[in-house]
Amino acid sequence: ILAEELDVPWEKVEVAQSAIDRDKFGRQAAGGSRATPAMWNPLRKAAATAKVLLLAAAAENWKARPEDCFTEAGTVRNRTTGDRLTYGELAMAASRLPLPQPDSLPLKPRSAYALLGKRIGGVDNRAIVTGQALFGLDQDLPDMRHAVFMKCPHIGGKVVKANVDEILALPGIESAFVLEGNGQPEGVLPGVAIIGKTTWDCFQALKQVEVEWDLSDASSESWTDYKARSAEWLAAPGTVLRESGDLAKAEAEAATVIDSTYTFCFGSHANMEPQNCTAWFHDDLMEIWAPSQTPQAVAPLVANICGIPQSRIRVHQKRIGGGFGRRLLNDYAAEAALIAMRTGHPIKLVWTREQDIAHDFLRAGGFHRIRATLSPSGDLSSVLHRAVGFSTPATPEKAVRGSGMNRDVFPYPALPNCRVEEWLIPTRIPCGWWRAPGSCTLAWVTQSMLHEISCAMGIDHLDFLLDLFRRPEAKAGGVDPDRASAVIRRAAEIGNWGEPLSAGSGRGLAFYYSHAGHFAEVVDLRVDSSKRITIDRVVVVGDVGLIVNLSGAENQVEGSIIDALTMIDSSEITFEEGRIEQSNFHDYPLLRIGSTPPIETHFIDSGHSPTGLGEPALPPLAPALCNAVFQATGERIRQLPIRHQGFSLA
Repeated sequence: ILAEELDVPWEKVEVAQSAIDRDKFGRQAAGGSRATPAMWNPLRKAAATAKVLLLAAAAENWKARPEDCFTEAGTVRNRTTGDRLTYGELAMAASRLPLPQPDSLPLKPRSAYALLGKRIGGVDNRAIVTGQALFGLDQDLPDMRHAVFMKCPHIGGKVVKANVDEILALPGIESAFVLEGNGQPEGVLPGVAIIGKTTWDCFQALKQVEVEWDLSDASSESWTDYKARSAEWLAAPGTVLRESGDLAKAEAEAATVIDSTYTFCFGSHANMEPQNCTAWFHDDLMEIWAPSQTPQAVAPLVANICGIPQSRIRVHQKRIGGGFGRRLLNDYAAEAALIAMRTGHPIKLVWTREQDIAHDFLRAGGFHRIRATLSPSGDLSSVLHRAVGFSTPATPEKAVRGSGMNRDVFPYPALPNCRVEEWLIPTRIPCGWWRAPGSCTLAWVTQSMLHEISCAMGIDHLDFLLDLFRRPEAKAGGVDPDRASAVIRRAAEIGNWGEPLSAGSGRGLAFYYSHAGHFAEVVDLRVDSSKRITIDRVVVVGDVGLIVNLSGAENQVEGSIIDALTMIDSSEITFEEGRIEQSNFHDYPLLRIGSTPPIETHFIDSGHSPTGLGEPALPPLAPALCNAVFQATGERIRQLPIRHQGFSLA
């Protein structure tokens, strides 16, 4: 964005990580697909300000009029004389000039864009593939030690005693001790810390730790129990979030009733790079090297946990090996800082994969019941959506992150005689934001439901969706009916909607709006006699306004589809007696390369300013796939992951 507005050749661009400093740089965070929309205008105006100053400095140097000067390839040129000065030659003089008024800045028109919208490789690609770009795990400091931290596998457990003396006698181990922490999952839970010379020494010592845990205040929650009780909850009215028309009358006069229950499990982020952080307490200063999505939140947390003034905490941002919402929370940084206070050396804390899954902030599971009715004339006459989500014991009326219903979510504003209800069940299982939080699961429920309705009505699903967007009420919750209809039509066109399919094949269509993105997707697949699903094609059409970098945009979409397929196929977190049952990729598998289908990505530029792409392409995939399975087999998928109904991805 800066290079385009300032006319800088792309090969001259270098990107450097700034210091973490709110006063100097404002908000520094990555999440919610907000980076591009939040920075679009500020970056353009920053570049336009620099351009005005550089032009003025050049004009002053040449004793020329500013309008006789123009920028080109990192230089200012004089139209009359042909003279040229580089930005570097003009920078000092430009910095002394008064800043122009923000409202007076001339911004480059789209017709003049030479860089935006092109397919540009990442500025760090070569560094990454040659190992020069350093992630959190790569951090190294002179005289550094390594650390691990064992917490109770049962949520809420505390340490009674541990065999720290035996651990201290192991090879390479320099220190072992109990940390009480502050008892909060987002801070530091009670546990046993080990400091050693190498990560290997620490991991080996971790296997020898014996802890007597106090489980008197630990969670006893069971996913099996929640599933068993879900029918009871879904049978009773919940808190009404939205109500329109006369639901009771419509149900009493109904000729057809569709009553379906959908269930989805808890899920882990499973970042390829497990949680880690390097910390060094020296000279009354705490330095932290953290792979965080919210680095500005690290210092306040550490100050609270360690009792250090924020002014004595310095945070260095490190490259993240996968975030997806997990690293919006900084518990691992607080642990590293608290451990670092017990030694004079810098320490690097690394979680094992088992710890990463056992102590994640999970995507919340849920149970949904949808009862829709058709009138005697065959029209949709009512919809009752009753959802069971989760809250915390401290705030039972407020859904945990990524759970709960959205009263304005499409399609409810456009449906007649509609009621949306919610049950919130208090849980102590830590929950967090997972890619497209809320939307990643709610889209599957609502868009699968719409397909059930269109099939019951005997209407082509494409026509059914487009008809919904013709209703004035569809414009709610941020949805633009025209943009929605455009991506649906385009996806159907590219995806050969309506063309005949062979036996055992299916084609599914779904739309969803989330994170300011309008997306429609078509999935072509085949299902064999063993219920193995082969995906032949995924067509994605999105409208997020202007595309800044086509390469990055396609990357985000493809990553979203792959994450969605993992969620659909096999990933499931269960818990019994407050303990996570999964531990590693053998029982929490991720999608493998061979199962990745061809993904075709298309964008519609509707003339709007750009919005984010990290999340909105993910939600429509699950309903599109499940709708296609129904066409291929006649069986409706109402449980995720799909293996609960005997299906799997080939």
